[in-house]
Order: sequence, then structure tokens, then C-alpha cells
Amino acid sequence: MVDSDSSATGTLYVVSTPIGNLGDLSPRAREVLSEVQIIACEDTRVTGSLLAHVGIERPKLVSYRNENETVRAQELVEDLLTGQTVAVVSDAGTPTISDPGFRLVRACQKAGIPISVVPGPCAIVAAIAASGLPSDRFYFCGFLPPKSAARRRFLEEHLDFPSTLVVYESVHRIEKFLDEIVDVLGEERILSVSRELTKKFETTATGRAADVRQSVLSRARKGEFVVLIAPKTFDL
Repeated sequence: MVDSDSSATGTLYVVSTPIGNLGDLSPRAREVLSEVQIIACEDTRVTGSLLAHVGIERPKLVSYRNENETVRAQELVEDLLTGQTVAVVSDAGTPTISDPGFRLVRACQKAGIPISVVPGPCAIVAAIAASGLPSDRFYFCGFLPPKSAARRRFLEEHLDFPSTLVVYESVHRIEKFLDEIVDVLGEERILSVSRELTKKFETTATGRAADVRQSVLSRARKGEFVVLIAPKTFDL
């Protein structure tokens, strides 16, 4: 149930949405999205399609993306201070995790606005669960820099890192990144690469870096990838 009281400060709901399979939208997420007065989203078309799929009549959809996040966050804080309820969503997964949302949450914390998280799908968690790599400790790195030299430097600096590394990578750079991993960390380093998680053709390849590279490049490449790099001493 969404707490809506025009005489008090509204609540910001941080709502996780499906990363592929629309059936993963939780009942609570559906309830919140159906009751809030404003939904801040990366792409109004993507969120509009999700709402239509689950039978929610569109509330006020507001574009909230990297390009306008700083300005829009303050506007949404002002809405919340008048008692309106707001949900923030990303196109897929959990807001603030390599997606817009951090600045809005920070602004709400500073303004004393209540924040409620509606947890759910997250590509990091799904990839770790399917990988077979150590999951007791991991370091999430998000997207690495676009230039090869910077990525190589990152790999060199984390050559002996004691925990699993988790990296997001795009379809446009996955081949180069896997080449860099093999070159810098070696063919025997244990990796796990997931793509299309929760979708019909999801795949997770785990094993030696050279073998995983071959497996990934032999398949159709689309969407975004989650790359997990095991500690140097780990073996399957």
C-alpha cells in the first residue's frame, strides 16, 4: 500500500523492474506502480509498455535519465515535499545500480524525505547466482572505461584482487574486453559471462578465460553482458 497524504511529505519508492522476463515484476512492485502519482523513468516508452503489459493505467510518467538527472531530481524532491508519491524505475533492473536514481535518492536523504525500496531483479545478483564463482565477497565495477588502455590498466591493477570482480559490458566491446582479459590475466583465469538473463535464450558460460571467450564469440551477440572474474587462486 502506498502512503499518500497531501498534508505530509510524500514517499519515494525505488522500484526494481524486470531485466528481461516480464513475469519477474513482483506483486508489490505492481501495486506501488499502480498507486503512485508520478513515475520517474529512463524511457517513458519502455516503462509505458511495461505498465500496459500488467494492466496499469498510466500515471504521470516523467523522463529521468543521466542527461537530466541533476535538474529533474530537484523537481521531484519539490513534488515529494508537497505530499505527492513518486516511484523511480530504470528500463531494467534496480535503479541506482549503473542506472539513474542515485542523485534523487541522495537529494531525498538530504531533504528528510522517506524512501522505500521495492527490491527485485538485478543482473549482478542473477549472474553471480548462476556463475559458480565465489559469492561471499564481490566487487561490482559497473561499466569500465571505453578505451582499451584504461581497461587493461584496470585488469593489471586487479590481477591479484582477492574477491570476484563483476563488470558490465556492452555488445560492442565484449570481444575486445575478453581479448584483454586473456592477454592480461591469462588463458587459465576462471571467468563467467552471462547474457540475456531471464530471457528465453539466456546463457552463462563459466570456465577458463580462453574457453569462455570462444563460447561467447561463437554465439549470437546482443544485449548487455555481465562478466565475472574469479580470484587468481580460484579453480572450479
